[in-house]
Amino acid sequence: QVQLVESGGGSVQAGGSLRLSCVASGYIHSGACMGWFRQAPGMEREGVGYIYTGGNNAYYADSVKGRFTISQDNAKNTLYLQLNSLKPEDTAMYYCAAEPLPAGATGWSWFDPGTFCLTQWRERVYTYWGQGTRVTVSS
Repeated sequence: QVQLVESGGGSVQAGGSLRLSCVASGYIHSGACMGWFRQAPGMEREGVGYIYTGGNNAYYADSVKGRFTISQDNAKNTLYLQLNSLKPEDTAMYYCAAEPLPAGATGWSWFDPGTFCLTQWRERVYTYWGQGTRVTVSS
């Protein structure tokens, strides 16, 4: 069983910055897709970005590209989301999520973790979700 715990949310003024953390406990044997999502009141949950635990490149939604940065420290089982140049429309509950790769997938010649993670992120298909951390941006 994997548990995800987010932290780092808070209230900031527009233009400010925050760094969110997501600590994962439990064992993922085959690597995982790690995603960040957010949900504003009365709105659907939307993807912010994602990264594959075995890679270095992150993918971002257009609405946050150039302002948000995803990073990871696998030794600490921690995923980060750096939020810069925050806008009032970034106000939301932010969630991290984890979807383990299929068992043995990294040994399949045809398997592309990047494509798998993109699909999972677009479809919001993640097995494990954190409880969320709230970000409020005032104008």
